[in-house]
Amino acid sequence: MRIGIVAGEVSGDVLGAGLIKALKERIPEVRFEGICGEKMEAEGCKGMFPMEWLSIIGLIEAVGKYPQIYWMRKDLIKHFLSDPPDLFIGIDVPDFNLGLEQRLRAAGIATVHYVSPTVWAWRSYRIHKIKKAVDHMLTLFPFEARYYQEHKVPVTFVGHPLADLIEDTVDQGSYRKALELPADKTIVALLPGSRINELNRHADLFVETACWLYRRNPSLHFVVPLVSAETRAIFEAALERNPTADFPIMQLDGRSREAMAASDVVLLASGTATLEAALLSRLMVVTYKVSVLTYFLIRLFAHVKLYSLPNNLAGCQLVPELIQGNAVPEKLGRAVERLLEHPEKSKSIIDMLKGMHKQLRRNANERAADAVMQVLSEQGTGA
Repeated sequence: MRIGIVAGEVSGDVLGAGLIKALKERIPEVRFEGICGEKMEAEGCKGMFPMEWLSIIGLIEAVGKYPQIYWMRKDLIKHFLSDPPDLFIGIDVPDFNLGLEQRLRAAGIATVHYVSPTVWAWRSYRIHKIKKAVDHMLTLFPFEARYYQEHKVPVTFVGHPLADLIEDTVDQGSYRKALELPADKTIVALLPGSRINELNRHADLFVETACWLYRRNPSLHFVVPLVSAETRAIFEAALERNPTADFPIMQLDGRSREAMAASDVVLLASGTATLEAALLSRLMVVTYKVSVLTYFLIRLFAHVKLYSLPNNLAGCQLVPELIQGNAVPEKLGRAVERLLEHPEKSKSIIDMLKGMHKQLRRNANERAADAVMQVLSEQGTGA
């Protein structure tokens, strides 16, 4: 048994590794090859190209890498058509994977797409391409599965692996002790993003917001997890540029989950981290900035008004989100203050976040593997 697989982000690498491990328990001799990260490689996947080549965000940002991405996909298509796998699994990166899946499926290779594109939120016309490209969709969230059911696309809601990993009750004190953060201070975690281009857009904004908050409340203490030396350098440069940046802050090498678990409130860039904060039952303020043209195109094709995952899961603005023009220090700072100053309202938010955790805890790796096995069985190749 041989399965082609392509992941293009760190989060996809985590999902892929869990799925590969679960599939190996069902088919011990199965082999995997394609594009993968360190975690998938550790589970035995053979990488054909560096996963980092696909780790881009934003329509404009992708333009510069288009030739490289085009030839990479062309080589993958040639490889898999000349030596067809029993199944192909695309994990996220839909702008890359859907085109690849469509070509492979047209040649008779079964395809599974893991992590729904945000077709329910914007660029809804992509559903027509999805129908041509995907034999079975695996979604992380229940509202996504309902969307595909309405559009007659075979789908399985598998839940989210993070919900399986994160404990129901988070001991804030133990995390503060482990990170050597003060037990008697109000802790604000700053998560400006994990990519270099996100730090370039957000570092000054987050530093200025922390300055604004600290001037009004000197009992605050900040913590910022940074995933690499490059992102740390960008954030430190933002601190140096701001002459009023004299607030207490601890910089961490990674450890974003611990930083959020230790905090009272999280200020973070929209993305997977918002889900992690929700599963940790943490109060949060969500923000994001992209290029002007990217934002214009998003708004042009958007069908929803909410951006963050917790708000889309709740179906309302459960947590504050301040995007693009609203992403300014005063507005972000006031949103953080309101969460800290209104404990009754904050408790109701936390209760809803706890309910999300229960909804998403579905033993995702196993459910995803079972769905893949069903597709293989329908193709007559199941073990």
